[in-house]
Amino acid sequence: MEINNNQLLRFTTAGSVDDGKSTLIGRLLYDSKSIFEDQLEAIESTSQKKGHEGVDLALFTDGLRDEREQGITIDVAYRYFTTPKRKFIIADTPGHIQYTRNMVTGASTANAAIILIDARHGVIEQTKRHSFIASLLQIPHVIVCVNKMDLVDYSETVFNDIVKQYQAILSKMTIKDVRFIPISALKGDNVVNRSENMTWHQGAPLLHTLETLHIGSDINKIDTRFPVQTVIRPQSKEFIDYRGYAGRLESGILRVGDEVVVLPSGFSSKVKTIDQMGKNLQEAFAPMSIAVQLEDDIDISRGDMIVRKKNQPEKVQEFDAMLCWLGNDAYQDRTKFIIRHTSNEQTAMIKEVTYKVDVNTLDRFKEDISMGMNDICRVKIKTAAPVMIDEYRDNRSTGSFILINPNTNETVAAGMII
Repeated sequence: MEINNNQLLRFTTAGSVDDGKSTLIGRLLYDSKSIFEDQLEAIESTSQKKGHEGVDLALFTDGLRDEREQGITIDVAYRYFTTPKRKFIIADTPGHIQYTRNMVTGASTANAAIILIDARHGVIEQTKRHSFIASLLQIPHVIVCVNKMDLVDYSETVFNDIVKQYQAILSKMTIKDVRFIPISALKGDNVVNRSENMTWHQGAPLLHTLETLHIGSDINKIDTRFPVQTVIRPQSKEFIDYRGYAGRLESGILRVGDEVVVLPSGFSSKVKTIDQMGKNLQEAFAPMSIAVQLEDDIDISRGDMIVRKKNQPEKVQEFDAMLCWLGNDAYQDRTKFIIRHTSNEQTAMIKEVTYKVDVNTLDRFKEDISMGMNDICRVKIKTAAPVMIDEYRDNRSTGSFILINPNTNETVAAGMII
């Protein structure tokens, strides 16, 4: 299969403490030669000072001083690298339960999630929690890497047992594509290069899997959703009457001549032109940033949405959502927030907390519905004016939102519409 060199893959890593997330990313960067020489020299020097025999690969991602001192990852560390086949953005997310919000933040835009399992311990509570969050965020592809295979003598039996354990918990999840790879991040087995110690595994190494992962169908190509970010009025001699609506096409395809509806007003028109960086296009597809002119002069502003006439989102003022509380302070009943949904911002409140999810056992609690940092709850949201929504499972862009404290401008929650 031919891979588009410009195709960007975002993936997140998750696992329990000491499962080897940072070491795995370090190995990916090191073996794929994606590290600058001066950075490599600095890491080699630090490794020597710490008394390590070789390069401490975890140092490539554990950039915060607290992390380096404790040997853990407590923030979301983003890393970028490129191979001849694809560009990558990695979000190395924390494994601790008190950093659930960091994982939600790091994984929210991911095409794939790498979940690490220590071969010696198998599936544990953190594995279930990370998988639940991946399922909740509708991450299309999950790659389960059974790490530290060198510490179990590269046993095929151990690997197969862990695969069975993980498959047993999948019944409670909605993960579409799951793959299993036995690896040793420390030794490099099946990370970039195929392992000579595990010839029994016929699958591809991790990097090849990431390079060839088909993500073209991850974006909704059916439902055309174009939230307007700004109105362009150049007021120049060349563009005296130009009135364009600029933004990012979040899903679907938009063509010149398409019949469209502007929401929430409901006015209809046709697409007159589609422009991108001075070029006239006949069609645009998600996630392109474009400017659109319509045949009719309609009052449109930031926060409105242009959609196809035949396939429209719901226009509502109340909806249900799964909410991850990110704020330092606990939720206070009847608090008013600013909701940011695509380019639309307005006042909103949490009308009801239905239940809280135990992210380790997946049990639901309807009695204790207090909401503090890292809690995940089902809630009912009420907005001051209509918002144009889709279910998150159908459209990750128009099915997600954040809540902002208007007094401190702090993002206090991230939500997925259900």
